[in-house]
Amino acid sequence: MMRFKGKVAHKFAESPLLELRMPPWRSRLMALLILGSFVVLIGRAFYLQIVNTDFLQEKGESRYRRDIEISASRGRIADRHGDVLAISTPMKSIWAVPSAATLTPEQTRQLASLLETDVQQLTSKLTSEKNFVFLRRQIPPAVADRVAALKLPGIGQDKEYRRFYPTGEMTAHMVGFTGVDDKGLEGVELAFHGQLLGQPGRRSVIKDRRGQLVEDVGSIKPPQDGDDIRLALDSKIQYLAYSQLKQAIADNKAKAGGVVVLDARSGEILALANWPTYNPNNRESLSGSQLRNRAVTDTFEPGSTLKPFTIAKALDTGKVRFDTIINCAPGRLTIGRATISDAHPHGALTVAQVIQKSSNVGAAKIAAMLPSQQMWTMFDDVGFGQLPHLGFPGEVSGHLRPWKTWKPIEQATMSYGHGISVSLIQLARAYSVFARDGDLIPLSLTRLDSPPPRGTQVFSPQTAREVRAMLEMAVQPGGTAPKAQIPGYRVAGKTGTAHKLAGGRYANKYVSSFVGFAPASDPRLIVAVMIDEAAGGQYYGGLVAAPVFAAVMSSALRTLGVAPDSPLELEPSPQSPIVKAGL
Repeated sequence: MMRFKGKVAHKFAESPLLELRMPPWRSRLMALLILGSFVVLIGRAFYLQIVNTDFLQEKGESRYRRDIEISASRGRIADRHGDVLAISTPMKSIWAVPSAATLTPEQTRQLASLLETDVQQLTSKLTSEKNFVFLRRQIPPAVADRVAALKLPGIGQDKEYRRFYPTGEMTAHMVGFTGVDDKGLEGVELAFHGQLLGQPGRRSVIKDRRGQLVEDVGSIKPPQDGDDIRLALDSKIQYLAYSQLKQAIADNKAKAGGVVVLDARSGEILALANWPTYNPNNRESLSGSQLRNRAVTDTFEPGSTLKPFTIAKALDTGKVRFDTIINCAPGRLTIGRATISDAHPHGALTVAQVIQKSSNVGAAKIAAMLPSQQMWTMFDDVGFGQLPHLGFPGEVSGHLRPWKTWKPIEQATMSYGHGISVSLIQLARAYSVFARDGDLIPLSLTRLDSPPPRGTQVFSPQTAREVRAMLEMAVQPGGTAPKAQIPGYRVAGKTGTAHKLAGGRYANKYVSSFVGFAPASDPRLIVAVMIDEAAGGQYYGGLVAAPVFAAVMSSALRTLGVAPDSPLELEPSPQSPIVKAGL
């Protein structure tokens, strides 16, 4: 065997193939290729470890490091005096990483008990295929601490905020509310959402494979809290408006209602109340009717509260004077196939008495003196048919038809507030032309620290003063609203009682209203009241809405420290325009 092997080895050693020589260039090429490979590897290592260090660091950190959003505190909403109406309180949210949340049945029951949720529902979330789920949001920190004490795998928590409204239902429609994600949904919360929201921050943390926080690395970007909003609203006056409206709705068995209080000098909205309302801290089982900000989003036919505007235009254009006689007998006026009637027939009335007695016939005859385009322009100038531009969600423009389509009967009915629709906030603002010297200024939801912008002149100052005197007559004995009187103050205002439309026809349902201002010698406040479908046996604006006006205005004037301008016996002052006019 050894001999055989020796022979084979001898033959192999003598093989001619061993005499062949490899070309030198091939060995050099292989050496260069190997050397080049090493140079590339060294260059790549240098690039990653020296030049571009972020790449490997990011890849490594992506396995264990996470950036968590830090919630910013939403800005506060306060009234004009700084009393808080909406504030964010710290809360916690409990979340889970389902793939890491391997809980025992006992742990699941304990967690469900703390979160006040159903075990089956919790189990469904924990077995979800999602990478991340919220188990419960906005829970008190004390409860969150008890959850953390369980040290459950895959379960974590973050800080967030919950909105709290100290004044509850009293300011609900004005302030509005936010959703669970801190987004404004209604009222000022929605109108000023961008300013209130703030900017969230971020912090970097290290997590283990179970999703538990191991180390807080630090803040990458600090949160920026939202801006505070200071409203024009006065909480004391708001309470007066809200409580008086609520009582009036109950006393008159009414369906709904609203009250608006304006500062006649600045256009600031000092109060805005609606009924029905809701508690923004507990919004379960809410209906749409409770959420509606009726003073801004609902329209109605204003009835006789529009008569002063038609008469003001006639005065301004010289069609009539304060004491011009209008024959209103026999209390009816037929135009085409329709007949206009007064609630109480009158004979000859002065223009001032048309307002005082609230004569539909008198208003219609005065409207007939005006070109339809001129009358339409006047309604447009005082803001009817236009958005109030408050920035309030859902605000409406009302309905004012183009003048070219008006028929004579339609122009006549619009003179006393039928065939035209307005919101309560529009009506209150429009009356500022009489409370001021004929100019119209914009309204403001927020407190003004500087004088309001220059108003738009709608009527001459003389016309405004004359109509103001007529409106004073309306609340005096012989007028339609003696219940609007306030001891110690001269009051001016106008009642409105309008049928409601149902199925395209007027039904025996009414909207009762009153709009007025005081003190009439130097108006400070404008108060507008609307009561919808009073069913307590009375429905006239002078009986249903005027007492609410008197109660709100009286208390508001005293709250603001406005000096009385009339003797307590409620007789016209010798300086009253009524006395000066000899009426």
